Amino acid sequence: MELRQYLAIIQRRKWVILLTALTIILATGLINFLTTPQYVSSTTLRVATVTDINYTQLLMNTYARIVTSGTVRGRLFEELKLESWPQISAELIPGTELMLITAQAPDPAEAQAIAAAAAEILVAQSREIYSGGGQSTTEILAKQLADVESDLNRARAEYDQLLADSPRNTSAIDAINQSIALKERTQATLLDQYERARLNETLIANSVSVVEPAYLPARPAKPRTTLNLALGVLVGIMGGVALAFLFENLDTTLYTTDQIEAATQLATVGRIPAARDDLRLARLGNGHYPQLEAFRRLRTNILTLDHAGKSQVVLLTSAQRGEGKSTVAANLAVAIAQSGRTIVIVDCDMRLPTVHKVFELPNKRGLTSVLTKEVELDGALLSSTFPRLHVLTSGPLPPNPTELLGSPQMMALIEELKQRFDFVLLDTPALLSVADAAVLAPLADNIIWVVAQAKTRRGDVATVRKQLSNVKARSVEVVVNRADAEYDYAAYRPEETSLG
Repeated sequence: MELRQYLAIIQRRKWVILLTALTIILATGLINFLTTPQYVSSTTLRVATVTDINYTQLLMNTYARIVTSGTVRGRLFEELKLESWPQISAELIPGTELMLITAQAPDPAEAQAIAAAAAEILVAQSREIYSGGGQSTTEILAKQLADVESDLNRARAEYDQLLADSPRNTSAIDAINQSIALKERTQATLLDQYERARLNETLIANSVSVVEPAYLPARPAKPRTTLNLALGVLVGIMGGVALAFLFENLDTTLYTTDQIEAATQLATVGRIPAARDDLRLARLGNGHYPQLEAFRRLRTNILTLDHAGKSQVVLLTSAQRGEGKSTVAANLAVAIAQSGRTIVIVDCDMRLPTVHKVFELPNKRGLTSVLTKEVELDGALLSSTFPRLHVLTSGPLPPNPTELLGSPQMMALIEELKQRFDFVLLDTPALLSVADAAVLAPLADNIIWVVAQAKTRRGDVATVRKQLSNVKARSVEVVVNRADAEYDYAAYRPEETSLG
């Protein structure tokens, strides 16, 4: 499919696109209007590295789970006397020791209070988590230091007593000296461990700190009205275009000449542009120059079928009523008459005759009068205002039009008309309405099938093709009526004000 075909579909389905886009935009605006604004406040905390990075990462993940737990949310709900369960989230900023705690609430001050209180609870709980319920490392080391110091004091007292009582007992004195030295080294080691443990615990207990306090949000974070409306416009247009192409695929109406040619499997011999008014006979003064040119082109194509100067019988029909068949027949007859050939247009529609209205002629006598032998042909033939163009109207409406059209009298009448005129143009009813056109089809040298653009459906075309095949029509050509104008005739428009 070419770009112009896509553009034609969009132009044809523009109301689908516009209504879809408008509906989605209005729905988006209504949702934004009805949505309660939500304010977001956040605070940034630092979890200091106390041992190694892996341990710090585990600690930060633990704190993130704690601050978003139901326990913390429950405390916030009670302490801040909230009307709804607080919405809190925690985010670890990659590559840093920072944690972002975010709170969302319908009131900006409430969002700020939730974020600040959550940070305070986490800082307090970080100290409680480390202390736990058992003894800390410093407490254990302090007890060990106390035990060693007590042993050391006893050893020193024993040493002093031994020097006083037995100064000559050198072996015992040396043994006590060695024991005292060992206990002193043990004491020094424990003291070093105790100092490091105490420093480490102090760092851990104060590892969580607030870097950036919670702020008071100035505007709501949700809904994002401008962004949502922009997305609504985009989605609306895309959805409208998608619906347009869906409807196009589901619609069996033929909107273009290419579609008509593909459905009929026939080439077109004429394209009659749509007129701005109710076209009867095309006239220059009424702005019908494009239609006049189209009928002249159609005449040229029809005349090429004229072989050896023999008279031609051309039958015009359509699939359904209202496709402009009689208008095409009348204007084609005028165009052929202007080429210098004699022509008679016969209104074979004995149910809803139109030709006499187009040419503004009486219809008291006509085809039915001749077929029922009420009058002779000369008594029913009427001259039009156009030279070389005669009209045989339908005459009074009979009860049995199909039988009359299929009678030997009709065959004889056509033969007589062929002897008197260069062209015999039969305007017949729509094929799918009644069988009248199918009865006359075998008598025609050529069948002009008028297909109204944007009106005829594929199913109708398929049925007409089957009917024409069943009656063994000799030659069938298609004329597209009410087509989109392709040519600009304005530069060549003459000054005449009438068709003649």
